[in-house]
Amino acid sequence: MDDISEQTGYKALLQQAFLKVREMQAKLDAAERARTEPIAVVGIGCRFPGGVTDPDSFWQLLREGRDAVTEVPPERWDVNEYYDPDPETPGKMTTRWGSFLDGVEEFDARFFGISPREAAAMDPQQRLLLEVAWEALEDAGQTVEKLAGSKTGIFIGVYSSDYSLLNYIDRTLINPYTGSGTMRDIVANRLAYLFDLQGPSMTVDTACSSSLVAVHLACQSLRSRESDMAITGGVNLILSPDFCIGSTKMRVLAADGRCKTFDASADGTVFGEGCGVVVLKRLSDALAAGDHIHALIRGSAVNHDGRTNGLTAPSMLSQEELVRRALRNAGVEPSQVGYVEAHGTGTALGDPIEVEALARAFARPGEPRAGRCLLGAVKSNIGHIGAAAGIAGLIKVVLSAQRGEVPANLHFRELNPHISLEETPFAIPTTLQPWPAGGGRRYAGVSSFGFGGTNAHVVLEEAPEQGASSQPASNATQLAATTPATKAESEDVATALRVHLLPLSARSPEALRALAARYLEYLGADDSTLPELRDLCYTAGARRSHHQHRLCIVANSYEQLRQRLSAYLD
Repeated sequence: MDDISEQTGYKALLQQAFLKVREMQAKLDAAERARTEPIAVVGIGCRFPGGVTDPDSFWQLLREGRDAVTEVPPERWDVNEYYDPDPETPGKMTTRWGSFLDGVEEFDARFFGISPREAAAMDPQQRLLLEVAWEALEDAGQTVEKLAGSKTGIFIGVYSSDYSLLNYIDRTLINPYTGSGTMRDIVANRLAYLFDLQGPSMTVDTACSSSLVAVHLACQSLRSRESDMAITGGVNLILSPDFCIGSTKMRVLAADGRCKTFDASADGTVFGEGCGVVVLKRLSDALAAGDHIHALIRGSAVNHDGRTNGLTAPSMLSQEELVRRALRNAGVEPSQVGYVEAHGTGTALGDPIEVEALARAFARPGEPRAGRCLLGAVKSNIGHIGAAAGIAGLIKVVLSAQRGEVPANLHFRELNPHISLEETPFAIPTTLQPWPAGGGRRYAGVSSFGFGGTNAHVVLEEAPEQGASSQPASNATQLAATTPATKAESEDVATALRVHLLPLSARSPEALRALAARYLEYLGADDSTLPELRDLCYTAGARRSHHQHRLCIVANSYEQLRQRLSAYLD
């Protein structure tokens, strides 16, 4: 009996140990899934040079191969006063060029509940970010009422302090709002304050790589469940000539003001402005919420060059390791990647190092290579927009993957003699190119390297296919289904009787009229390019924040909706 009891006890202990091992393995598997879960891009907002006010106009600029660089506008500074072709001339710059945004002095302070006096003290970068973040949240279908009190993180890349320097020139003008209006940390924190967001909030400054490093930090925060949603990106404005004067002394500016990325004539970069914001969620959460997914971030990595030939000199080995690690973190093979958005500043030193690092990271002996992966840089279109450069590249890749096309790399005529594309998978597109979905999916990499050596690389995948939204049948559909008639007649009855409600709202009567006009412009005259009417109305009703001045239009077709919008505007 004792032997039987002892054996029974051993079996029970073994069973308990087995169950504990299974429980531990399940926890480890769950932790690994959380660590590697793709991050969904559910919203995009952007303002870039060349009249870009949203993702559609950005894609139009890229697709048409337009160059957004212009001569410095007079409202920034007198270019003749500061220009001198000799870089040794004190207080002068060797460029007359840049890529600039229009209307940076404009801001609807009342919309955000900010007093005119406080708004005047605010860095325009803060103001611009508020507007673009709002647009990104609208694109994501996230209402500020539902976000209040949520674990939404904010990670924003910024490095320019021009407005701060301008404000402190005359100390007698310092007022109670000067500090909060000009300190860089407030760029992110004001957004968290105004929207009552209670996740982590931080401004990231790693120079040129700031916004892509911010994206990396946002993904980490989501995967660790520190945040349930993240707003991330970067903003950069050039409000004084000082930065360009400093860049002249470093000999990094192109004489003709163009980023001639990978070209034999590449002699430097040209600086510009912009703001880009993306809204991120864990993929499982985005699918559960029925969010529209623009693309997936599969993995990312950040590192530093370490001690190189100089503080600002890039390291090929560090860039190679960065790309390799990002691909490992993403679980993506180099052979799957069909496009790389390079840092691509158009400098004689930086471009060859970057291409060689990519070639080493992508090297696979015996693999079919030439032309398999396209290589480009958005800086050839809009210049180097500083802390927002990385997010501009990421948004470009998202738009390219959605449309299955890769825009031309501008100003490329002859390959830099220090770059060799032989025995590499890379080709540089000089015209708009199709982007085949190799193996059924499109994958891309985005690089961004900082002035002080902090590098970031992000691996993206095109969005998964999402089914049509399932919505309850309307009363008209139910009525038609219970009326004796043929199937075709029933469908005609349902279509004729079904009506939809389009609710529009704004913070002022003037803004409401402007919004109605924008809807009418969007509707155009061709129904075939528009979503289902019920989807448009659902989004306007359930996925938009509502304000005190309101308009509701009932319509059973787009034609009727156009007529009634026109009647309101008339």
